[in-house]
Amino acid sequence: MPYFDAASSAPLHPVAHQALLAALDEGWADPARLYREGRRARLLLDVAREAAAEAVGCRPDELTFTSSGTRAVHSAISGALAGRRRVGRHLVVSAVEHSSVLHAAATHEAQGGTFAEVPVDRAGAVSAAAYGEALREDTALACLQSANHEVGTEQPVAEVAELCRASDVPLLVDAAQSLGWGPVPAGWSLLAASAHKWGGPSGVGLLAVRKGVRFAPQGPADERESGRAAGFENIPAVVAAAASLRAVRAEAAAESVRLRALVDLIRARVPELVPDVEVVGDPVRRLPHLVTFSCLYVDGETLLHELDRAEFSVSSGSSCTSSTLTPSHVLRAMGVLSEGNVRVSLPAGTTAEVVDRFLRVLPGVVSEVRERLGAPVSVAPSPVAATSLVVDSLGKRCPIPVIELAKVIGEVPVGGTVTVLSDDEAARLDIPAWCVMREQEYVGEQPADRGSAYVVRRLS
Repeated sequence: MPYFDAASSAPLHPVAHQALLAALDEGWADPARLYREGRRARLLLDVAREAAAEAVGCRPDELTFTSSGTRAVHSAISGALAGRRRVGRHLVVSAVEHSSVLHAAATHEAQGGTFAEVPVDRAGAVSAAAYGEALREDTALACLQSANHEVGTEQPVAEVAELCRASDVPLLVDAAQSLGWGPVPAGWSLLAASAHKWGGPSGVGLLAVRKGVRFAPQGPADERESGRAAGFENIPAVVAAAASLRAVRAEAAAESVRLRALVDLIRARVPELVPDVEVVGDPVRRLPHLVTFSCLYVDGETLLHELDRAEFSVSSGSSCTSSTLTPSHVLRAMGVLSEGNVRVSLPAGTTAEVVDRFLRVLPGVVSEVRERLGAPVSVAPSPVAATSLVVDSLGKRCPIPVIELAKVIGEVPVGGTVTVLSDDEAARLDIPAWCVMREQEYVGEQPADRGSAYVVRRLS
């Protein structure tokens, strides 16, 4: 069954599997002990740290192993903010950071600090200039991912790092999605990553803190990992993580070229094969293995289930697949369509034959889901009955509000309006996105008795 969700967690690399088994036999003892077994465990830990540090681009004594990538992010943010408390309590993040960063920012705000979100363009990238404008005299820390986890867009890390350096603000880079493909551009002060993203075992994160960065670890003091990660080190997993990182880096150049060609094929063919699709993310400055697209008039959860039945494992940022029924914060920040969202992230070794089969299966799956939901095949003009219509979609979830809008837009004359009543959070994002795709005018949102009223003017 083709697995197309490597951005969530990559399959365990063969080198990681071999290293893990070997380290289970040799690395079980306490590396803090001076007897033979302890010394052997310490040697494995030190060698793994050196290998990981080389891949990251830092000194071994700047690198800490944590229990996860999320723990690395949280420790980096809390430690840097505490270490620079005298400077101020202002934090700067991009609007499309991983949820671990945004949750840490919300906690910081709840504790009396402040934070600013730098907006992104429709491709999901921040402007370095806009990021620089968000920096203040009391900014204690700035955070920017190297590449986005949902749409693959790479961020201008080098340019932002230079602006942060000029403002004397340390920059934390979340490199979870990109570290397996190559080193992060120079200029960062702190870096976090997660081993299971590149084919290492889960439960291992990396936290790098450059010498000279003011950093005060939070929580009870612990003698392990320089006091930055409490608890007994999982040496077998750490060894496997470092070994697999070195292995995937050695393969990255060739595999990047191969997977980028397959992703380019998906980006080009999906809009040709499936009507009313928006491919999102930067087409050039992006990760080589990841592509995201959204299908109009499709329930994302149903689409994922049907693709799973067709033996394709994919992911989604659609609100229809979320327990909170709210759109992905990444797609919302980009202002793109969220309904029927599909993220395809190819693991190493994916073949052209498997991608071709996915492209053959996808159109029929989307068509079947649309037919099941009663989606319009096309927007055909009808005899004009009124210059304005109201569509009551209260209590209905994505993609129904957009489907009902599409069905009636042809019933008003050019210049007429359709008002959609909806209490679905996704409508706030998907109705404007539909207008962009269908070349209609989004007039705006107005308060209603329940939910909101979204006004669309027909232009064609």
